[in-house]
Amino acid sequence: MTSPTEQRNPRTLAIDAVGTSEILQLVNNEDALVARAVSAVIPELTKAVDAAVEAIRGGGRVHYFGAGTSGRLAVLDAAELLPTFHVPDGLVVAHHAGGMQALLRAVENVEDSEEGGASDATAVTGQDLVVGLAASGSTPYVAGALKAARAAGATTVLVTSNPDAPLAPLADIVVAADTGPEVIAGSTRLKAGTAQKMILNAFSTTLMIKLGRTWSNLMVDLVATNKKLRGRMLRILAEATGADEAACETALAGADGELKPALVHLLTGTPIPAARAALEAAHGRVATALAELGNPA
Repeated sequence: MTSPTEQRNPRTLAIDAVGTSEILQLVNNEDALVARAVSAVIPELTKAVDAAVEAIRGGGRVHYFGAGTSGRLAVLDAAELLPTFHVPDGLVVAHHAGGMQALLRAVENVEDSEEGGASDATAVTGQDLVVGLAASGSTPYVAGALKAARAAGATTVLVTSNPDAPLAPLADIVVAADTGPEVIAGSTRLKAGTAQKMILNAFSTTLMIKLGRTWSNLMVDLVATNKKLRGRMLRILAEATGADEAACETALAGADGELKPALVHLLTGTPIPAARAALEAAHGRVATALAELGNPA
């Protein structure tokens, strides 16, 4: 059976015969359908997040596997977790068919290799959670990775835009956002890719929240790798504590640039070494550390 993503879209049959503005409107009309498709799979995505939390708390890791657009989106999501949430290197790992070379240029046959997926999954253990991304639900590279992950005892997840994905039997959890036929038949960098981006954003962000890497809706595990992010750190401290810029700068300097201990220090008046110890005892959760220090702010 052909994946819905490969079928012709009856709403865009004349897309090459209309003006620029109408083409853009047709594309936008189809994009508007994606959020609804993602909303429909929140129950399955909930199971995937909870399984990922359990895996990480049990000493495991999260692995993404994808080819083409799917793999590139996986690499993007994993790469952005370090500066945003200070995720330890290797906790969320993206595997892209063809490796780094294939990020910028298509590499022949790599997505068709089950052996390549299995080889890239050799580091997967039974403690891990593996997310395979395949818009059509049939990518051989992803099949190889999911089979290897299953053999290792890992929990497996499939993210797809095909409700009847052939790879579904290889996954413990199937997240199938039915985005339907693309504006241009088979061009899954469009709606299917947008759905994958939304799903990965929601998955990894919720995972980080559950692991205590935010406080309220603030990025309190932020890593300041540039001037913009250093400024954001100061704004977060000021917004969360009401302290002025000078006090925030002093607290950050005393905490060696780490936002969480500076935040706990400013909110409770606790010396930074004690604030750091409270955070360690709370497994990094700011709310828990504040409660233990008698300030549930």
